[in-house]
Amino acid sequence: MKERFSISLSVLACFILCGVSACFQAQSDDIVAEGETPVKVSSSYSFTEGPAADAKGDVFFTDQPNNKIYHWDCESGKITLFTDQSGRSNGMYFDARGNLIACADMDNQLWSFDMEGHSEILVTDYREKLLNGPNDVWIAKDGSYYLTDPYFKRDYWTRDPARQQPVEGLYYLAPGSKQLVMLDSTLNQPNGLVGTPDGKHLYVAEAKANRILRYDIQTDGTLSNRQVFADMGSDGMTIDERGNIYLTGYGVTVFDENGHKIAHFPIPEEWTANVCFGGKERDVLFITASKSVYTLKMLVHGVK
Repeated sequence: MKERFSISLSVLACFILCGVSACFQAQSDDIVAEGETPVKVSSSYSFTEGPAADAKGDVFFTDQPNNKIYHWDCESGKITLFTDQSGRSNGMYFDARGNLIACADMDNQLWSFDMEGHSEILVTDYREKLLNGPNDVWIAKDGSYYLTDPYFKRDYWTRDPARQQPVEGLYYLAPGSKQLVMLDSTLNQPNGLVGTPDGKHLYVAEAKANRILRYDIQTDGTLSNRQVFADMGSDGMTIDERGNIYLTGYGVTVFDENGHKIAHFPIPEEWTANVCFGGKERDVLFITASKSVYTLKMLVHGVK
C-alpha cells in the first residue's frame, strides 16, 4: 500500500464523457471477455490490499487499516472474515503447501497463515535490525521468496527509532532459510512485484521513481541485467499466461511482455492498490481498490 491520491482528471473524464463501457474498448478486446466490465463485489472496508489466490481459485485480501484478512469464495461469490489478527498485512502470496504468506508490517515481519487462521512468524529482521515495512512478496516455483521493503511510516508503529534500515531493499529468501539476502539496495520505495511463470524474470515497481524494473533471475536466485520495463509506477501487480503485466494505481493498466501498453481498465475509486487472477479457471481479475473490491471476467488466465 502506498499513500492515497485523488482520482486523476483523465479517469474522471473517461467516466463522465465516455461511460465505463466505452473506456474499455481501446485495445482490451483481446484479453477481456466480451461485454464485461468491472463488477463491484463489496465496499465495506477502509483500504483493501494484498489479493492472493489459493489452489481452488478463492481469493484472500486484506483490509489493512482494520487489521483483517477476508476470503472471497469464487463459486458462491461470498466474502467472509478469515482473521482479525492479520499483523496489518499488506501484500500476500500462497506458497506450494497452501499457506498464505503475508507482509505483516505492524511489527515489520513476514508471516505465514495456515487455513485455520493460525499465524507463524517467518522473518523478523535483516542483520538484527527491523525491516522498514515489508510491502509485497512473490514466491517462485522452487520456493524462493522475493520481498520488497519500502519505508511508508505507519501511525501504529511504536518502535524507536522508527526507521532502522538505511535503504529500501529488495530481498531474497532461499527455501527453508530464515535469513534474508539483499538483492538491490538502490531502489526508491520498491512496491509491488511479480515473477514470470518460468522463473526467468522478476518485475518490481519503484513507487517514488515511477517506473517498473525487470531483472533476470539467475539459477542461484540472485538477479542480473536490471532494465527499465515501463515508465509508469504501480502499487501491486500481477501477470497472465501470455506474460502481460497488470499494473495498478489509477485503475488497472496492462503492458505486454515487450513493454507496450495494451489496455487500461478504469476503476471508480480513489486508488487501485492491487490485483490478482482468481476463479476456478484463473480467468477472473480480482481488484482491490480503496474501500472496495471488484471482479472482471477475462479471456486470458492467470498462472498457478
